[in-house]
Amino acid sequence: MTQRYDQTFRNEAIRLALTGDKSVAQTAKDLGIKEPTLYNWISQAKRGKSTIVKGNEELTSGQIIDELTRLRKENARLKEERELLKKAAVFFAKEEQKR
Repeated sequence: MTQRYDQTFRNEAIRLALTGDKSVAQTAKDLGIKEPTLYNWISQAKRGKSTIVKGNEELTSGQIIDELTRLRKENARLKEERELLKKAAVFFAKEEQKR
C-alpha cells in the first residue's frame, strides 16, 4: 500500500532536509518516511516539478532552492563580516585603553 503525503508535508520535509543540520537520511527517519522517498521529493523539487504558492506568486521548488542557496551564501558572508567587526571592536577598545 502506498501512503500519500500532502504537498505541505512534502515541502516541509524538503525544507528540513535542505536547511537542517541533520542528514537527509536522519531527516527521513525522524519524519517516518523512507529515505528514497525524501530523495525523490528533493530531486523533483530541484527539477522544478513541484510548486509552492507564496502570497500571490507561485514559485517552483527549483526557484525556492535557488533563493535558499543564495540566502545561505549571503548569511555566511554576513557572519564572517560580523566576526571581523567584533575583532576590530576588540582591537580598537584595547588601543583606546592604552591611551
